[in-house]
Amino acid sequence: MAVSLRPPPPIRTDHSNAFAQNTMTVRIPAILQETLDLNPDYPTAIKDRVGRLRDDIGAGEAIPPLEAEGASDYQQWLLALRQQQDIIGAPVTWHNAEWFFAETYAYRCLVEATRYFETRRDPFAPKKKSELTSEALRSLIEGAFAFDVAADQQVAQAVMLDLWANRIDLSYTASLRRGTDIAPEDLLVDDSDCLMNYLFRPATAAGQRRDEGTIYIVADNAGSELAMDLVLADRLLRHLTERVVLYLKAHPTFVSDATPEDVWIMLGEMKRRGGAGAQMAERLVADWGSARLLFLPHQFWNSSTLLRDTPSELYDRLNTSRLVIIKGDANYRRAVGDCLWPVDSPFGEVMSYLDAPVLCLRTLKSDPIVGLPSAAVGEDLDRSDPTWRINGKRGLIQFKPQSSKSQ
Repeated sequence: MAVSLRPPPPIRTDHSNAFAQNTMTVRIPAILQETLDLNPDYPTAIKDRVGRLRDDIGAGEAIPPLEAEGASDYQQWLLALRQQQDIIGAPVTWHNAEWFFAETYAYRCLVEATRYFETRRDPFAPKKKSELTSEALRSLIEGAFAFDVAADQQVAQAVMLDLWANRIDLSYTASLRRGTDIAPEDLLVDDSDCLMNYLFRPATAAGQRRDEGTIYIVADNAGSELAMDLVLADRLLRHLTERVVLYLKAHPTFVSDATPEDVWIMLGEMKRRGGAGAQMAERLVADWGSARLLFLPHQFWNSSTLLRDTPSELYDRLNTSRLVIIKGDANYRRAVGDCLWPVDSPFGEVMSYLDAPVLCLRTLKSDPIVGLPSAAVGEDLDRSDPTWRINGKRGLIQFKPQSSKSQ
């Protein structure tokens, strides 16, 4: 494993970062209240627990451990909480912890409060359903098949669609309301040419096939973005690889993040609507049946652990892959570190802890960012649009080739 740049200190939920603090004092309590509003038939005991969690997070109360009973990830989260205590050196509260820990843990506490693991009832299902049945989603899916172009153009188009579908984030109105209409200047970094050159390069002289190696897609949101994940998976399987793994959340989180249940719901909706989307869904179900396509949940993607600290069993799989595609804002924070790098920190060096090729597709909904062409680009954006890091308008296609020692 190559040596990557040393990251700055993680963002905290205290007054040192306005967006992180707002997330814990305003956004997440509002999300918990909306969850209650959209699930009026929850038993009173569940409503009371969610209400207490809402109030405790908003007030900055001490962060409690999970209940040990029935929680397979109890020890993992207890260790993470103890690590926060060591870092903070004081009682850990919702308003002084590291932001990535506090935010991921808040959603874990919600699924405990709603007793999700006993019922498998997604507390965000009513919110997800409204997008699933929308005309905008139907148009996006059909539009993905509107042009008959060469294989490399199909893949490049799917990458671009998958990027901008990341704006459709049910937990973040500032990004959601922008939709998928984009301007050329919205794309701050575009490594598409480098990516396509890597994916469609000729077979090696040693006889290596171009389709060798699994491609991993680390999914983010359900709905529109998940639909475009499936379009991308379909095109990768048709043109580039024999195996795609779609990594999903092990339980509902961040409101709209995708679980395996969301995948099957989406495939069923595509079939119901007919057209090109239905034909693709049939292909993907057949690919799943032959194990060319896997829909795998993993608790790591729900955890507060950064990607550089991936457990060895997962790290080894990712690191020997043909390509790792990391989707969305929270996964970007997990990948580069949830901290304030100089904006021109080289993406390849920040991600060099992975030897495998890495592609990040992300619309900006939080402060961390690396890989801009220069510090001046960031300074210009600060002047012209002070909320450019968080307003969901701009996107990144960032690609790191395989490390030289692994080629």
